[in-house]
Amino acid sequence: MTDTSDAPKTPEAAATPAPRERAAPALKQDMPLVPASTIAGRALVTVIAIMTYLAALAAGAAFLIAGASDGWRNSISREMTIQVRPAAGRDLEADTSKAAELTRATPGVAEVRVFSKAESEALLEPWLGSGLDLRELPVPRMIVVRNTPGEAIDTPALRKALSEKISTASLDDHRQWVSRLSAMANTIVFGALLIFILVVTAMTMAVTFATRGAMAGSREIVDVLHFVGAEDKYIARQFQRHFLRLGLRGGLTGSIAAIFTFAGLGILASWWLATPGGEQMGMLFGAFGLSLSGYVAILAIGVAIAGLTGMISRVIVYRRLSGLG
Repeated sequence: MTDTSDAPKTPEAAATPAPRERAAPALKQDMPLVPASTIAGRALVTVIAIMTYLAALAAGAAFLIAGASDGWRNSISREMTIQVRPAAGRDLEADTSKAAELTRATPGVAEVRVFSKAESEALLEPWLGSGLDLRELPVPRMIVVRNTPGEAIDTPALRKALSEKISTASLDDHRQWVSRLSAMANTIVFGALLIFILVVTAMTMAVTFATRGAMAGSREIVDVLHFVGAEDKYIARQFQRHFLRLGLRGGLTGSIAAIFTFAGLGILASWWLATPGGEQMGMLFGAFGLSLSGYVAILAIGVAIAGLTGMISRVIVYRRLSGLG
């Protein structure tokens, strides 16, 4: 056989270095147990942001309705209405003046406003339309009574005095309206809270599935760490920190988006209040803007959802590790 050990090497062979074995990448000690950025993580952030936004909208609507309801009750509870009906053989103007004088003499009354004939007819325009000649119709005269703050009017005594001296006058203390408005407002607030609970429940389920998926992806590492003696709280803390960061990103994004939504609606409502439809909406919802406490509550919802996300992941990891034995 020919010995080629001393044979001259070609230039190509001389320029080619001898192959060396590739070194395995070193594992960093600070490498996270759960990957910081994954497609599943970004998708979960999006889901949390959407759910937080919907939950914040529901909570904000509940704040708006509750605040408007308080305004309705406070406004209506301070006022009473006296209606003086026209009747054959009676002077409507004299009966109206007499009812106003009798009411002013009642303890607890702060203000008595007598609607003129034109103002009383204008109250019928929403039902009958404008431009009608109402002179031939028996339009009653209205008297609005406002009580002194902190003092109550003896409504039964005033009603009795009016019925005895002015048979065509009747007193309405708006209790029935207050009861109906309270029931309607409470129903709407309950519906908003129910939507809030459903949204949070759906988000909890999404976080549960995401945590299980993350554990399945890190199954071998979790098993090794568990069997070599790593404490369960250490492993659970790694998952909790990961999902807490995701929850903060999604929760704060959804909360800030909801805050900008309500702020924008408040600005638009201030422009719209000059229109007839806006005036009616303003009577129902006020300025359609949240107070500072409402905005703080929406921001707190985002933080609370982030904490809930981390807590859910910790509980699920503990259950998984307890099953390993």
